[in-house]
Amino acid sequence: MKVLLAGASGTLGRFLVPQLIAAGHDVIGVTRGARAADRLTRAGATAVVADVLDRGALLTAVDGLTADAVVHELTALTKAPARYGDMEPTNRLRVEGTRNLLDAARRLGATRFLTHSMFLGYGFRDLGREPLTEDAPFAVPTGARTDPVLAALKSTEDQVRGAAPGIEGIVLRYGLFYGGDTDVFAALLRKRRLPVPSGRSGTLALIHHRDAASATVAALERGVAGRAYNVVDDTPATWRELMDEIARTSRTPKPLVLPAGLIRLAAPYIGEVMTRVDVRISNERARTELGWTPRHPGYRDGLAGGVATGGRADGQR
Repeated sequence: MKVLLAGASGTLGRFLVPQLIAAGHDVIGVTRGARAADRLTRAGATAVVADVLDRGALLTAVDGLTADAVVHELTALTKAPARYGDMEPTNRLRVEGTRNLLDAARRLGATRFLTHSMFLGYGFRDLGREPLTEDAPFAVPTGARTDPVLAALKSTEDQVRGAAPGIEGIVLRYGLFYGGDTDVFAALLRKRRLPVPSGRSGTLALIHHRDAASATVAALERGVAGRAYNVVDDTPATWRELMDEIARTSRTPKPLVLPAGLIRLAAPYIGEVMTRVDVRISNERARTELGWTPRHPGYRDGLAGGVATGGRADGQR
């Protein structure tokens, strides 16, 4: 297929571009910067420079091009979001960016559209011990400060799964990415700037960057229209377990341990994720329908090679 990939130079895009090309797909990568465009060209993709939030500029940039599919991997995150407001640019990309990319898909003649979502849409709280399937309630507002994040996730999912006739919409609910940015975390651990909560905290759903990319390729090729797929590994883990393992494999000092309340005070959004989310997620649908299996079933296996290369993320814009 010919694939327009929005977020081609971002956190996941850097792993997805080579996997798409290796699978025989032609990639048109959308990015905002000339340097990123040059890297995409060297990687074998066609680069399109455009800001997805500028609908007119985006449509002009793709005018005259064709594509079979559009893959939306846009976020505005260049580092872990400390405060609730840090999520606002990404929320816009999930609402307005999705709408503009769907317009671009129609201009391109694309008949397939994949969008990213994430496991946190199931809720920022204790969700029990039973693994959640894609049929569990998703993006249900609770009156909390995380509601705008849930609303943005719901928006991108609803827009894509309810796209106009002729466009097959597919949603990918990723776990927390790890592996491709280990060097960034290791640098923060060396500076003692990446604390973990003391006491018991809940488990998070994880996925290695390379496994997230392979699942995306599988969904592009074999995903069922209108479906959502949980893209997670087999081993939920606490934030502290993940950071401890990164410290061990990268030979950095162990993370600073602080009371959960203090972490939430200093970094309310990521602190809530670290300390209050407790969830288990099933990946059975992705295994069955996509024929996909994570190469790294758990974070210890995924980090066994030590510090990953790939450098600092540019965000997914």
